[in-house]
Amino acid sequence: PNFGASLHILKVEIGGDGQSTDGTEPSHMHYENDENYFRGYEWWLMKEAKKRNPEIKLIGLPWTFPAWIGKGENWPYDYPDVTVYYIVSWILGAKQYHDLDIDYIGIWNERSFNSKYIKLLRYTLDKHGLQQVRIIASDRLWEPISFVLLLDPELHRVVDVIGAHYPGTETVPNAVLTQKKLWSSEDFSTFNDEIGAGCWARILNQNYVNGNMTSTIAWNLVASYYEELPFGRCGLMTAQEPWSGHYRVEAPIWITAHTTQFTQPGWSYLQVDGHLEGGGSFVALTDGLGNLTIIIETMSHNHSQCIRPLLPHFNVSPQRATFYLKGSFYMLKTLQVWYSRLGFESARSTLFQQLHPVKVWKGSFSLDLNVDEVYTLTTLKTGKKCVCPEPPPSQPFPSNYKDDFNIRNPPFSEAPNFADQTGVFEYFINASDPGDHVFTLRQVVVQRPITWASDADQTISIIGNFNWYNFTVTCDIYIEQPHDGGVFVAGRVDNGGIYVRSTKGIFFWVFADGTYRVTGDLAGEEILMKGLSGVRANAWHTLTLNIQGTSAWGLLNGYPLWENVTVAKPSSGWAAIGTRSFEFAQFDNFHVE
Repeated sequence: PNFGASLHILKVEIGGDGQSTDGTEPSHMHYENDENYFRGYEWWLMKEAKKRNPEIKLIGLPWTFPAWIGKGENWPYDYPDVTVYYIVSWILGAKQYHDLDIDYIGIWNERSFNSKYIKLLRYTLDKHGLQQVRIIASDRLWEPISFVLLLDPELHRVVDVIGAHYPGTETVPNAVLTQKKLWSSEDFSTFNDEIGAGCWARILNQNYVNGNMTSTIAWNLVASYYEELPFGRCGLMTAQEPWSGHYRVEAPIWITAHTTQFTQPGWSYLQVDGHLEGGGSFVALTDGLGNLTIIIETMSHNHSQCIRPLLPHFNVSPQRATFYLKGSFYMLKTLQVWYSRLGFESARSTLFQQLHPVKVWKGSFSLDLNVDEVYTLTTLKTGKKCVCPEPPPSQPFPSNYKDDFNIRNPPFSEAPNFADQTGVFEYFINASDPGDHVFTLRQVVVQRPITWASDADQTISIIGNFNWYNFTVTCDIYIEQPHDGGVFVAGRVDNGGIYVRSTKGIFFWVFADGTYRVTGDLAGEEILMKGLSGVRANAWHTLTLNIQGTSAWGLLNGYPLWENVTVAKPSSGWAAIGTRSFEFAQFDNFHVE
């Protein structure tokens, strides 16, 4: 609080082992008889958020679910009691293992809701003493949820908030008729330059002014994933170099502060028409205890386009705006002023600068507003723009990188820098191994999850630098599935995230039946070379893939297995490891150079 973004709310994914845009997040229950509340990074992230702001609100929402939830169907509602058990377990685990109180729970991100499931969820939450956990539905569009709430009094009783995604600052009549809180429960998702900041400034105000929404949640918090994955740098700030520690505090952070540093959850919007005559908008909020905050934005059309939906044309021109304070605010004499001006073309931006207080005379004051500006006028004197040390300089991914996975008590369940794109790759302890491979990395998703995106039929985790061209990948591999099991190492891997099914690259596969293949794609359809390798399941082997210019060659256990395979496309990409299907397999002594 009163430092930078000063966020009010943190929404996290309830990992379900499936692809959710830029990777997979592990589930707390991979299998029916499995529970582990220390996987992935969300527990850590929520605890870090609470350390900084104990009052921050927490929301959980699933994108995908482990396969056992659907008992073979790609659908989470056939056995609502099972899905409820799974979600309530996550909420209880948050409290039991991390002392985290979840404030809101969602249904299924941007997919169908099910009334029976939502009612059973409420009943079960109450039965476990979780009355304080509120239900938000349905994280998709305003309809059909609003219409169904009006028709079903019992559902109306159990849903607390209607959450819509990318509403374009508009709501619908049925949503208003429900008299529920209306939230833009996912928004922004825009490249975080000055235009992204303009988008964010405009919707933070206009979601309320046009659409009566009292919360706006940005996807995503911080861009900490390889930039060439889908929606690169669509976070409020950028921290995508864990190997260097470099990060960038982008303009959207300071736009956020204009609202978040001078309001809090529990404050109320004053019901005024927030449209400015010359274009732009303002909102006014109070804590009901005498404090007042006014936020003004004058974003122009071309400098505030979000990634979606399409923004109809409008005009904004310089204007003088006069504000009249009534009631208890009539007595105010001065207001603190914070100012930003987004610069475009060659102009420099001014971000979150404190100006001289504005004098209020007989309840009124005037401001000369230019285009692409944000003002906060407030009775609060707690605003602060942090002064932080310079982050370490930017550096590319190390050109010689090794991981032997030999870590006894890892701080996270997954190895650093690997980005799982289908399946989940976790640290594993091989208790029965004689010594060389006690600590390994293991792919643990053995059935296709209930998907949100088009996960691949193979599992894959990417690592490195998307611009790598000539390189060598070496990894020890252990196939666990006899007969039809298989694993690969790959280079020049060109895709991931929601596009993972169409990933191309150079893939070197070995299979439990003793064959090998070289393919130009993850799906394994473009076969460049094949033959016999003698590899079997339940034994360690070393795969080496060399790529130089337009040719590639492969080694097995240090001896040449195939050579002179011509590779034209892709011209560059990440390194990767993975499996032929959703199967157990292990990896060790990964090295890329």
